[in-house]
Amino acid sequence: MRHIEGATTVIQGEVVISDNPSSVLVTLLGSCISVCMFDLGAQVGGMNHFLLPGGGGGHDSMALRFGVNSMEMLINGILKAGGSRNRLACKVFGGAAVVPSLGRVGHENCSFVKKYLADEGIDCVSHSLGGVLARRVRFWPTTGRAQQSLVQDTQAIGRQEEAYNKRETEAGHKWAKKAISEVELF
Repeated sequence: MRHIEGATTVIQGEVVISDNPSSVLVTLLGSCISVCMFDLGAQVGGMNHFLLPGGGGGHDSMALRFGVNSMEMLINGILKAGGSRNRLACKVFGGAAVVPSLGRVGHENCSFVKKYLADEGIDCVSHSLGGVLARRVRFWPTTGRAQQSLVQDTQAIGRQEEAYNKRETEAGHKWAKKAISEVELF
């Protein structure tokens, strides 16, 4: 858990948990999904940001780009921070068809997250899924408050994506260095 203060951007493959009342988690979504999960009793919550529904094992930044792994880390992170499974609730955003060449990825992400939450018995108190516009999401993890803006200004999207992609690239380089330095012995 990160005791973060102020605004923190959550990028693809990240899960951020906080119990700090002054923290705000923010993200920019197209076909990706972010689940803003919280326990109001424990005043703790978190946000994930995943790219695709399925996935493999592990908990590195690549594995967390898959919904099944990202959801597990989000739930477990909140529970480790003092949350209670029977009080978990969430708000879900994303799954838009912003880039036609991505096919049905947004739709598949929406289907996945709805089924996952239903199977796990987690109350989804609100959602904004699908459509064709990107979304900016702000989430206050200790109160469960969330705010969404639909992004229609393509120039603004370009500037945000440039900053976002820079951070993504830095995270990718960090992951690649870690992967290269790891040795597997048989």
